[in-house]
Amino acid sequence: MSSLAATKTKRRDPPKATPGRPALLLDWYDRHRRVLPWRPPAGERADPYRVWLSEIMLQQTGVKTVGPYFLKFVTRWPDVAALGRASLDDVLRMWAGLGYYSRARNLHACAVAVLRDHGGVFPDTEEGLRALPGIGPYTAAAISAIAFDRRTMPVDGNIERVVSRLFAVEEPLPQAKPLIQQLAATLLGPGDEKSRAGDSAQALMDLGSSICTPKKPACVLCPLNDDCLTLTRGDQETFPRKAPKKSGTLRRGAAFIVTRGDELLVRTRAEKGLLGGMTEVPGSDWLAGHDDKAALQQAPALTGIAKWHRKAGVVTHVFTHFPLELVIYTAKVAARTRPPEGMRWVPIATLAGEALPNVMRKAIAHGLDI
Repeated sequence: MSSLAATKTKRRDPPKATPGRPALLLDWYDRHRRVLPWRPPAGERADPYRVWLSEIMLQQTGVKTVGPYFLKFVTRWPDVAALGRASLDDVLRMWAGLGYYSRARNLHACAVAVLRDHGGVFPDTEEGLRALPGIGPYTAAAISAIAFDRRTMPVDGNIERVVSRLFAVEEPLPQAKPLIQQLAATLLGPGDEKSRAGDSAQALMDLGSSICTPKKPACVLCPLNDDCLTLTRGDQETFPRKAPKKSGTLRRGAAFIVTRGDELLVRTRAEKGLLGGMTEVPGSDWLAGHDDKAALQQAPALTGIAKWHRKAGVVTHVFTHFPLELVIYTAKVAARTRPPEGMRWVPIATLAGEALPNVMRKAIAHGLDI
């Protein structure tokens, strides 16, 4: 059998636990656990609402960015019942700037479902949690482990990095996810009442955030460095292995900044699709083959506009699947100009309270020179 075949065969075998690792990990966590707004003091049980809210916010977003948003949400809506009674518009306004807005819509739908179908109490099993809107396998495992201490291991980006380095997982992501999941589960320790599943998961998350970082990991401080396979080889920074990213095709479009005195013309996007339900300035379609003449044909129909002024430069923004460039056209209208159907005037002074995604805030800032 070739060495490659032997390696593949070995990977199919169930991973074996190393008895000392879970204890070392928890001992390190007890001394170095991060202080986070959603994390209770040591020894206290986590609130499922705060765990769920933080996990949804942390999807594709860093801890530093999420912190202020989390505190705003729990101040406004201290429990899932309060959030479930809120309007979607209010939730989108509070979420504005955090990105990936489908999360906000799912967040609201989930809160409504928990209030309506579960009396405002989160299910305490992975199966029950996964039946709720916006909760996938990872989030269900995270809530189960952290809030209910179920013996399961959620695997986020930090844990993927720690585990892939510890076990030298050569298979690239995302194909390596099932193997990494198996290996991460070995770090839970024995299945008894002292397993501390939630703490084990958070310990790995903290280890990846503070020690096993993407660049220049502080391996000398790692509690698992004695048997880290990639540290022994000296190639730990090359893990996890990743398949080459496919960049999306650049799309271009136009945004129209229309002012009526100290008011701005805006509209609400359709509920479904990219940036669903968010506030935006009128604009053209976003297409790979952007054409200025075609874009101007999609300008809002307003009386009194003799000519649109095109601002110098472009606004750039990168979405998950494609980069975007917007040219900005500006115009001013008379004080009594009525908005086109489906649009409205809002005071520029109150734009901070509108559910504007970041790309629209960039467009407005460019158009108004603010």
